[in-house]
Order: sequence, then C-alpha cells, then structure tokens
Amino acid sequence: MLQTDPPNEAAAIDVPAAAPLPALDVRQLSVQYGARRVLNGLNLSIDSGEIFGLLGPNGAGKTTLIRAICGRVKHASGHVHIAGQSNRKRQSLRRIGLVPQEIALYQHLTVRENLTTFGRLSGLSARQAANALTFAMKATRLNKRADEYVHTLSGGWKRRCNIAAAILHRPSLLILDEPTVGVDIDARNALHTVIRDLSRTGLAVLLATHDLDQAQTLCGRVGFLRDGSVTHVGGPAELLHDMFGTKRELHVDLFEPAEWATASKMKRVGFSDHPNGMEWSMLIDASAQRQTELTNALRQTDLRIKEIRFREPGLDSLFLRLTTEDRST
Repeated sequence: MLQTDPPNEAAAIDVPAAAPLPALDVRQLSVQYGARRVLNGLNLSIDSGEIFGLLGPNGAGKTTLIRAICGRVKHASGHVHIAGQSNRKRQSLRRIGLVPQEIALYQHLTVRENLTTFGRLSGLSARQAANALTFAMKATRLNKRADEYVHTLSGGWKRRCNIAAAILHRPSLLILDEPTVGVDIDARNALHTVIRDLSRTGLAVLLATHDLDQAQTLCGRVGFLRDGSVTHVGGPAELLHDMFGTKRELHVDLFEPAEWATASKMKRVGFSDHPNGMEWSMLIDASAQRQTELTNALRQTDLRIKEIRFREPGLDSLFLRLTTEDRST
C-alpha cells in the first residue's frame, strides 16, 4: 500500500501592512490667475506627525497654495488629498485646521468664549465643544488664560488661542501661516514648544514662514516654492551639506554702505551684498589661516566695519543663494 505524507497545513502568509496615507498629498497641482500660472505642476506630500516648512519669497505663491489646499481656489489641473480624501469633497476640508497670519478672534470675548463659539460654529454639539475646548486649551497651554478677554492678551497668547481654535475639531493637517509674526522671542519659543507637542500627537503641520531660523529649528523637512513648484525638499542639515559642504560663511556687517569702488572689488573676490547694502557675505574654506587672511585684508580697506564673524551656513544662506540664482536666470 502506497503511503503518502499528510498534506501540509497552508503556511501563514505575512501580508505587509499598507503604508499610512499622508496627511497631505498634492500632485501636479496647477493654478492660474488669468493668463498667469502661479502654481505649475506642484507636488508636495506631508506625513502624519511631520512639521514641513514651506519657504519662498513674497509673491512665490505660498498663499495661493494654502488657499488651493483649503479648497478656496479652483485649480486648473492636479489634485489635493487630505488624509486620503480629495479636497473637492466637503468632508475632507474638515480634516484641515487653518491658522491665518492675521489674528482671527473675537476681541471682546474671553478665550473660553472664543473657543466655545468656534467649536459650535464648526458643527460640534455643546458636549463635544466642551470636550474639544478642554483638549485644545491643554494642548496650547491656555488654561491659565481661559477667562481673560482676548483684547487684553499679548500677541503670543493670541497666537496660541488662534491655534487652539484651529484644532478643536481634531484635524489631520494644521496649516500655520507666519504663526510668530509680531511676537517677542519668549513667545516665539513658547509657540515652538506648542507646535512640536502637537506634531508628537500625530498632527501634520504645514508651516509657511519667512523666519528661516524658525524653519531650521522646527522642521523635519523644508521645501522652497520657486517658479510654481516646490524644490530643494529635504531635511535642513541635508540640504545645507549638499549645497555648501564643509565651507563656512564669512559675514561682514558695516556701519554704512561701501563706496562704489570698494563694493566692486568685494564682488570681484567673491563677496555677495545683502539687499540693505550693510551686510556682505562669502563662502570660504574652513581653515583658520584663510579666516585670518581675509579678516586682515578687510581691516585694510576703507570699509567702516561693525563686525566680522564666521558661521556655519544656515537656511538663510541657502535662501539667498536660490533667490540670487532666480534673479540671474
């Protein structure tokens, strides 16, 4: 009698878990105002828990991009998805929390009254609004100011209240448009802490800012909006190394602008002037000998020098390099 082995039980098949959907996914987005194309085939993706810095000069299209994400500008082509849903669907727009550059609060109401009002306006029931208020005030550390009138608050506390109003409905994506404009350094640092804490809860943050130090401090990735597209996307340290390598930056601050002849000589040897004419900078080898040589040479000119300093290039250096390239093309 032929004996056969019993059939093997089906081996378990490990199916890899699907990758989580990005909080924001923008593909080939184009927006036109009349004959002028402001955004041109733009791509951008932001994951949950990520802080992404959107950088670019005035007029680059940052506000247009934000409006397009929020469904306030009709795009000519491409698509925008919020947590996997097209932003053409009204329900997907509820996954967005927007904090505009201007303070958008009722000045004659208290913090608590503002948040309760915004919660009800967003469609929350009275109980839901109360729970959301507790969450939002804790997340933004507003509890001690809950019963103070908004018009009595400093700029930094108003900004916190604006953020709290934007997260009441537990969005997937928080958009911050210049969130620290007009606040002092202590309030700025406190807002940075709030933003970091929110990202740790899994909230994706799109930070549109002109504050390049802020972007370098806060953001895991940044991108520069140029010619209608987001370019040079990556971690700040990675981008700076790719652009500048091991070189250092020599900065010269002046009491008054350089004479024409001296300015011409400085440009010939590789210095770049900043828009105000009171600052000059140059990339140099990091050796101490080279630094000493340049310092001595500058001291022998007719420049009225306020300060000479050396530093590692930052995002402001990269921004200046890219805008200079754009002007020359």
